[in-house]
Amino acid sequence: MKLTQVPVMLLCLVFLLSCKSIQPNRKKSITYRNLFSEAGYSKDSIDHKIQSTFTQLFFGDKEREAICYFSGRNQAGELAYILDVNNNDVRSEGMSYGMMIAVQMDKKELFNALWNWSKTYMYHGDSAHPAFGYFAWSLKTSGVANDEMPAPDGEGYFATALYFAAARWGNGTGIYHYKKEAGQLVSQMKNRKQITGLAMGRKMTGLSLFDSAHAMVRFTTNLPDANHTDASYHLPAFYEVWAANAPQDDQAFWKRAADSSRSYLQKAAHPLTGLTPDYGNFDGSPWAAPWRAESATFSYDAWRSAMNWSVDWSWWKKDAAAIERSNRILVFFKKQGMVNYGNQYSLEGKMLAGGQPVGLLACNATVALAADQGIATDFIHAFWKCNIPTGRYRYYDSMLMMMGLLHCSGNFKVYL
Repeated sequence: MKLTQVPVMLLCLVFLLSCKSIQPNRKKSITYRNLFSEAGYSKDSIDHKIQSTFTQLFFGDKEREAICYFSGRNQAGELAYILDVNNNDVRSEGMSYGMMIAVQMDKKELFNALWNWSKTYMYHGDSAHPAFGYFAWSLKTSGVANDEMPAPDGEGYFATALYFAAARWGNGTGIYHYKKEAGQLVSQMKNRKQITGLAMGRKMTGLSLFDSAHAMVRFTTNLPDANHTDASYHLPAFYEVWAANAPQDDQAFWKRAADSSRSYLQKAAHPLTGLTPDYGNFDGSPWAAPWRAESATFSYDAWRSAMNWSVDWSWWKKDAAAIERSNRILVFFKKQGMVNYGNQYSLEGKMLAGGQPVGLLACNATVALAADQGIATDFIHAFWKCNIPTGRYRYYDSMLMMMGLLHCSGNFKVYL
C-alpha cells in the first residue's frame, strides 16, 4: 500500500461514517408494532387479510364491494374517485384517505389517478373564492360541487400523503411534483389570508384552515363556523411530518400545532370515559352545531380521535398522556361488553345508538398502539374477525378498516 493512499482511505471511512450519522433520526427511531402478530396471527394470514381487503375495496364488484371507480382520462392522466355509496357523493375525506392507502400500499398509479381527480374537480384555484387553495369537501361524481367549502380532515391527509409519495417515489412534474404540491397546501393552511367572495351562490368569508392564535385546525374555514374545531381533525402525528418538510419559516408553527393538538385532545377527552365530541370549541369543550345537536356527543367523526392520538404516540412518543387516555377509552368500551357496546354515546357514557360498525372496531383496535396490551388484545381479536363491509354503507367503514389494518400490522409508515 502506498503511503499516499492512507489519507484517501481515511477520508472515505470518515465520509461513510458521517453518512450513517445523518440518516433521518426520526425515521430510524420509529418502531412499527405489528399488533396482529403480537396477538398470535401468522404473517401469511396478516398479509392475505390486508391484500384481500385492498383488492375488494379498490377493484371488487362495483355494485356491492368497491368504493373506488376509474372515470376516464384527462391531459394529466387517469382519473379515479372514492364514492360514499350511501350519499352518492365524492368527499375530500375519502379521496385523501384513498391516496394515503395507495402510498402505503405502494400503488403509484392509483395514487396519481385519485390525486388527478381531486385537483381537477375539488381544488379551488380561483384567488377570489373564499375556499381558494383548499378542496371542496363534497362533490357529485360528475365533479359538480354539493358544498364548495373545505372539511380539513381532507387537507390534512392530502398533504401528508403527498409528502410520503415524494419521499417514497420521488417527484414528477406538474401536479405530480408531490412535495411542491404538499408544500403549497400546507402553506395555504397556515398563511392564507381572509377572503370574502361568492360560494354556492352567496357571499361568504373564508379564513385560513388553522387558527393562528390557538395553532389548531378549524372545523371549516367559513365564518362563523371557523371559530370551532373537530377533535377528529387533530392530527399531531402528521404535523410532525409537516414540520420536517415545510418551509423553514413555518416549521416552528407546525411543531406548536402538534403540541397544541396533544393538549387539546387531553382536554376534549372525557375524564371518565375518554370519549371526545364530534365538534368542539378551542378550549376543549363540546360544541353543538345549530344544524346538528348530536355533534356535542361521541358520534361518527369522534370514532377517529383516539386513533389519531394513539398513532401520534406510536410514531413520535411525545405525548405520554396518550397511554392513559387510550387505556381509559378502551376500558370504557370493554365495560360496555365487547359484543354489546354501541357506536354513539353521550360523553358521560350513555349509549345513544347500538351496533358495532367495522369503522369503530378498526379505530378501537388502532388505539391498542398506545394502550396497555392486557387491555388492548380483545380489541385486536374483535377487529380481526370483521368481514369486509359490503352494500350501501360500506364507504366510511371500509376506509377506516383498511387504514386500521395498515396501522395494526405495522404497515402504515412514515416516509421522510
